[in-house]
Amino acid sequence: MVPSDSDSDWRFPALLLGLFLIATSLLGIAPRYRQDWLLENAVVLVALPLLTYGWHRLRFSRGACMALFAFLLLHEVGAHYTYSEVPYDAWFQRLTGHSLDRLLGFPRNEYDRLVHFLYGLLVTPMAVELLDRRAPPRGIWRWILPVTFVMSHSVVYELVEWLAAVQFGNGLGTAYLGTQGDPWDAQKDMALAALGSVLAMVAKAIGDALRRERDCRRQASGP
Repeated sequence: MVPSDSDSDWRFPALLLGLFLIATSLLGIAPRYRQDWLLENAVVLVALPLLTYGWHRLRFSRGACMALFAFLLLHEVGAHYTYSEVPYDAWFQRLTGHSLDRLLGFPRNEYDRLVHFLYGLLVTPMAVELLDRRAPPRGIWRWILPVTFVMSHSVVYELVEWLAAVQFGNGLGTAYLGTQGDPWDAQKDMALAALGSVLAMVAKAIGDALRRERDCRRQASGP
């Protein structure tokens, strides 16, 4: 029996979900700080059921699903080590013999900043598709709303981090907040998420223009 298109559409996100659950389980074995790992995964615990529940009505593209999958895997790496202690510099030194932080002039562990940037870059494709299906914007708003949608989530996340820090105090709260002594950490994180989202929309605009140009050439060549 040949699987239908709907079967194939369902199987691909189901495969990604299964791989993500396996990765989360493995990274959940002996995380550096168990309580921080649980706190970091509270957002995932809310998001995954919502995405699963809404899948049959929204049907996100494979590209959007892959982008979200990549972001969530990077988040799980951060949750395993705690964001401010992900040893990417040690990994880079083992591969190259050089310090990435020293080469780029990083004064702190920048893994959290990378993931905030990638949140904007990798979640925006799904935001575009969600808005197109639920509240289709027109004109220039088609390009503005996905960015502001992602920015609003970034603001909410920073507020959640602040509330967690207030609630749990030093230790767990500090680890979850991950400012590493930077008083402008929240603002920089939000700015990087916005930058990533803007770049995602620029890439989409370029891709759309190239597709239109290709379609025009095909029509001009004709049968």
